[in-house]
Amino acid sequence: MRGIRRKEKAITSEAELKDILGSTKFVTLAMCHGDDPYLVTVSHGYDKSDNVLYFHCASEGKKVDYLSKNNKVWGQALVDEGYALGECNHHYSTVQFSGEVEFLSNYDDKLKALTVMIDQLETIQSLRQTVKEKQLTKKAITKVHIGKIRINYLSGKKG
Repeated sequence: MRGIRRKEKAITSEAELKDILGSTKFVTLAMCHGDDPYLVTVSHGYDKSDNVLYFHCASEGKKVDYLSKNNKVWGQALVDEGYALGECNHHYSTVQFSGEVEFLSNYDDKLKALTVMIDQLETIQSLRQTVKEKQLTKKAITKVHIGKIRINYLSGKKG
């Protein structure tokens, strides 16, 4: 795999790469079936200890169709710190990753995934428990469709 051309912009710390995945709210996933590419942005939760990323989606649709044919994805998380006026420059950090998607069927695995997502997405600590009580019902957990991406490659860049 080709490396980053501008080495001075590379994020070389695995901890920093994982921190970015754990702090962003969305990732963009690229997938392909035959010659047809597809790109979608999803909210996510990142489990640093297992190096996996979770997302939820409908149980049918284009994303599921593509992933059932080819479960390999390329993804990107972006921290946009804005354009620097008068400098002709943009401040950002980005993480690129590849991995394979599997859809969860086990109740306990789904509960763990949703908990990781809520912990990452619900930024107000005092509301997390309330959200969990409302959202993590047996019926909802049984019904939800969750993708789990086992990440096998990470790289990053900042400017």
